[in-house]
Amino acid sequence: MDKKVFIIIINFNGWPDTKECLDSLARVDYDNFEVILIDNASKEKPQTAGFSSQKFKVRTILNQENLGFAGANNQGIKLALENKADYVLLLNNDTTVEPDFLTKLVAEAEDDETAGIVGPLICFYDEKDKIWSAGGRIANNFTRGELIAYQEAEDGNYQVAEQVDYISGTCLLIKAEIIKKIGLISEDYFLYYEDTDWCLRASRAGFRSLLVPQAKIYHKASRSTVEASYPYIYYHSRNGLMFGERFGNRIIVPLFSVWIFLKQVAKLVFKYRKDWAKPVMRGVCDFWRGKKGKLEGYY
Repeated sequence: MDKKVFIIIINFNGWPDTKECLDSLARVDYDNFEVILIDNASKEKPQTAGFSSQKFKVRTILNQENLGFAGANNQGIKLALENKADYVLLLNNDTTVEPDFLTKLVAEAEDDETAGIVGPLICFYDEKDKIWSAGGRIANNFTRGELIAYQEAEDGNYQVAEQVDYISGTCLLIKAEIIKKIGLISEDYFLYYEDTDWCLRASRAGFRSLLVPQAKIYHKASRSTVEASYPYIYYHSRNGLMFGERFGNRIIVPLFSVWIFLKQVAKLVFKYRKDWAKPVMRGVCDFWRGKKGKLEGYY
């Protein structure tokens, strides 16, 4: 295969994970790829010297501020397209990959003209026989994305490529021609749901998202943003509603947001899960105000 792939990796205060990810890429059996490493204003800058002289070339972008998942990836996507990429692969820095994962992803994308976006079977890094994601599905009036097969045993049930609603941005391979048709990742979200948005836009342009289970990677799961932290809850609350309004029912979703808000008020009254209620309420209020992008006061 001679299709040129640019792999975009974002580092945010996670150089040990990023280095392990790069080390695993050095064992990949696909030859025609480069890495674009983007540092999102980390305290400790990545040390990439030496990687370019091995398996692949590393192009490094050092940001002076955290541009979020979408903003930083868009930097890499633009650079990849300028350098005549055939494919762009988004890859989380807290992953490691099997040597044949990229070969299998590109092969499936090449064999299926309707496939615009493909992704691997993702298992947990610490429990490699347990699935983190076998693609994703859209639920709750288009306001929530769910990982398929989350925490299920990896017992060979997934054998052939199959269509899913979306591919997680943890590892997402997209054809360059599709990017040119649907545009870059939406930066309105800053963090979470931008990958789902991209897949839905591709779908509406006539291109499928496919899980390729023969390709496999391992994910350390939420190293850069602690699950159940204030930003994590806020972004999922606001962005899920924003996504639902864009792709679901524009009447039902705002009504659904009122129900969500009232539930949080009840939690505060009865002093139940206040740590969740406050960021959810702020997320809903910002959705009502039409506020997009970064949450002020957090990295």
